[in-house]
Amino acid sequence: MAIMETNNKKLITHNGSFHTDDIFAAAALSLMLEKKGDSFEIIRTHDPEAIEKGDYVFDVGGIYDEEKNRFDHHQKSFKEKRENDILYSSFGLVWKKYGLELSGSEKIAKIVEEHLVAPVDAFDNGFDLVENKYDISPYLIQHFFLSMRPTWAEKEEDNDKTFLECVKISKEILSREIIHARDSVLAEEKVLLIYQNTKDKRIIILDESYSYEDTLNNFSEPLFVVYPRVNDVSWGVKAVRKDPKTFKNRKDFPKSWAGLRDEELQKITGISDAIFCHRGLFMAVAKTKEGAIKLAELALN
Repeated sequence: MAIMETNNKKLITHNGSFHTDDIFAAAALSLMLEKKGDSFEIIRTHDPEAIEKGDYVFDVGGIYDEEKNRFDHHQKSFKEKRENDILYSSFGLVWKKYGLELSGSEKIAKIVEEHLVAPVDAFDNGFDLVENKYDISPYLIQHFFLSMRPTWAEKEEDNDKTFLECVKISKEILSREIIHARDSVLAEEKVLLIYQNTKDKRIIILDESYSYEDTLNNFSEPLFVVYPRVNDVSWGVKAVRKDPKTFKNRKDFPKSWAGLRDEELQKITGISDAIFCHRGLFMAVAKTKEGAIKLAELALN
């Protein structure tokens, strides 16, 4: 057994090897209880008596009953799945009940669900979300937590202690995802207003470095976005992607700009404060807003 805190609520999950879904389920429940001001302990066990006495039981126990806070998905009778057919795991079941309470709105909860929760559940249930096109594979959040598990040679390692360390990390990740989702919802309103008030919608000029990809991707006109770079005294221009999930642009910067810096880029563009164009032709930078707009206008042609 591993005890996190010593009062009141008991969060029960299985001992032995841990996985990303039980780590994040523990993180979500911990954040929820901390938000309420409740004390709790995390206990890792297969003991039926301890499981029976648990206030929240996840990834163990053979029962899914949302009303009783039982969130297991391993039993033969379990058939809970999303509209896209991805089965729930313990993290998804916990988020399904407490995501709204944790995030503050259905829209934010949905963003976190799609960005973090569903991918964790998919991996745990053996769903392939990506197609491997090369001999190497993507390094996912699951691989990080797998690397935290003791190897065969680390027989003396404390699995329970490592699990709690992983929960601490995943709490930070989940908290940051909620913050990013919250701010992207706020940005959506601002980006939409800027889009609506822009005459030539091929170039969208932002007054802050808002997250804009999902919003502008709903419209066909935008090709480039001009924005102030965070913690910098320069302005950036980015090509709008055909799909936010890919690296393909609706329109690239000119091939002749690829990888050029300072005087070389200034000479070829005629823009005196041009700083850099990425060799991938998706981003360029100038010292001023006016210079960035000129780069975007030039790239249109």
